[in-house]
Amino acid sequence: MKQFGSEIEGKALDALKACLGRVPFLTIESIEQETRIGDLLLNVFATVRIAQKLQRIVVEVKGNGQPRVVRSAAYQLLRYRENDPDVYCVFAAPYISPQAAEICIKEGIGYIDLAGNCRLTFDQVYIEQEGKANPFAQKRDLRSLYSPKAERVLRVLLNNPKKAWRVQPLAAEAMVSIGQVSNVKSLLENREWLTNTEGGLQLCAPDQLLTEWAENYSFKRNTPRNYYTLKSVAEIEADLAAICQQQGIPYVLTGFSAAARYAPAVRYQRAMAYVGKEVDEVARLLSLKEVPSGANVTLLTPYDEGVMYGYLLTDGVQLAAPVQVYLDLLNMKGRGEEAAAMLLDEVIRKSW
Repeated sequence: MKQFGSEIEGKALDALKACLGRVPFLTIESIEQETRIGDLLLNVFATVRIAQKLQRIVVEVKGNGQPRVVRSAAYQLLRYRENDPDVYCVFAAPYISPQAAEICIKEGIGYIDLAGNCRLTFDQVYIEQEGKANPFAQKRDLRSLYSPKAERVLRVLLNNPKKAWRVQPLAAEAMVSIGQVSNVKSLLENREWLTNTEGGLQLCAPDQLLTEWAENYSFKRNTPRNYYTLKSVAEIEADLAAICQQQGIPYVLTGFSAAARYAPAVRYQRAMAYVGKEVDEVARLLSLKEVPSGANVTLLTPYDEGVMYGYLLTDGVQLAAPVQVYLDLLNMKGRGEEAAAMLLDEVIRKSW
């Protein structure tokens, strides 16, 4: 047998053998790789025997199992099946997400990945394994999509979910380069979370984007300063808004401070805000005392000014956009996840 051209193809072959090996009444007759049939180059071509019947299997192996890649591979496999209706088509990749798996099922092709997920259904054979996590998470891909500058683009898209954008206006709105927007565009299109309309780019899967962003978001990138005041939370929030407005200092309330205004059922006992600059000066003007414990005020120096994008003004106080508040709440103890879920259901999803 020839050597496979890549490590992924070799591992995909091993995964296919292991999967087929679960079937006691099936025998692998032959497996070839990089077989050209007509104008199509197939990564794996196998023949298996079930009782007295031979079944041909073709496998397209890709290094990426993103939905967009799956659709392209499925198209190639289905082209081959048009000329050979009895063949069984399979897509293989390091990891196939539930969304990508649904595409395979819809197109009538099998799938197998290196994490252990698979679905092969032909003749009397039915093998299905799902729910295996991705051990090959593309860290570079995630770091690129959820870097501070890329997140600025995501905020614009999620805060304006029904708007279509041209690349240049989107870059200007997010205050990033056109190249940065193009990179984010490519990453979102691979996930099939972005669609091209006559008016431009438009987010088509906000829920999935927000879910993955939340999984990769770290509130710890911000720098917190904790203080104590004898004033009530409501009083200190009003004073903070007034002083920042007078001094021209950028700020927004976040966490429970903002959530309680978006979803009144939220209860809290600590004021929290992003302050764009001069945290020490703001604390001095508010007569706050910095404390190691027992704080009822937290002022945050943001890891990126993008956290203040899309703020809303409510009763004279600036609130971080609901999406930003949601991300922050998920990282907070003391019913943060509960408040985040309430905000998602009562505010964010209604805007989609």
